[in-house]
Amino acid sequence: MQLRMEIDAECSLSKEEAGFSLIELMIVVAIIAILAAIAYPSYISHITKTNRVAAEGCLSEVASYMERYYTTHLSYEGATMPALDCQSAQQTGANYSYAFPASPSTTAYIAQATPTGAQLTRDTQCGTLSLDQTGARSTSTSDTTCW
Repeated sequence: MQLRMEIDAECSLSKEEAGFSLIELMIVVAIIAILAAIAYPSYISHITKTNRVAAEGCLSEVASYMERYYTTHLSYEGATMPALDCQSAQQTGANYSYAFPASPSTTAYIAQATPTGAQLTRDTQCGTLSLDQTGARSTSTSDTTCW
């Protein structure tokens, strides 16, 4: 019994050792804030690139549709922008709008994905993405690394 009381006495904590001080808590909060300040811009950059790649994929789907249209009609003329699943708001439609800047001609078309909403302000590096009947890819900026 005597031994148990001595062990309990050694294991008990004083009030000073019972918790964290305000200074210690503020240091932890400051470290978390610094890590968040570094991580958030990187996260936004990755989201922007991901949305752009998804729009590029959707433009490729539009190009596939246009080639099927050409095979059936032997002309691109009269084709309208297809309502593909990739253009829905759940996919890329919330970040890009898709259109033909000019009506497709007999032998040519250009499909464009124009950034909208937050993507418009975040993706100033690439801007509007374009794809034509030859597979040539371009942007509204002179940056060649976007595709």
